Amino acid sequence: MEGDAFKSMSTDELWRLHEQMTSILARRIGEEKARLEERLRRLENAHSAIGPNRPRRAYPKVLPKYQNPKNNAETWSGRGKPPHWVQAQLRAGKKLEHFLIARPSIERRRILKMARTSA
Repeated sequence: MEGDAFKSMSTDELWRLHEQMTSILARRIGEEKARLEERLRRLENAHSAIGPNRPRRAYPKVLPKYQNPKNNAETWSGRGKPPHWVQAQLRAGKKLEHFLIARPSIERRRILKMARTSA
């Protein structure tokens, strides 16, 4: 509506228009509020599924990949922070490959890797 149309309307017509607009806006606000509350509820459910009270996922056991040559009981899987014995050996100039536990599949991979790098 243009500004001139409002000037030509009576007070009763303007009031009816105001009431119509108020009811339309109230309905739309209610719908939007319900939509946002549903979204918030879904977010809260998703957050509680990953929250601090949820038990951690069980990770598979990882076989040790490296072994201390001075103490065979000390092993390391290669994950996480290296143990002190690995750090000390690396500082002494050794390479991590010196501590690999001999397994047929690991040995094959290491031989193939060396062949690729020398070719």
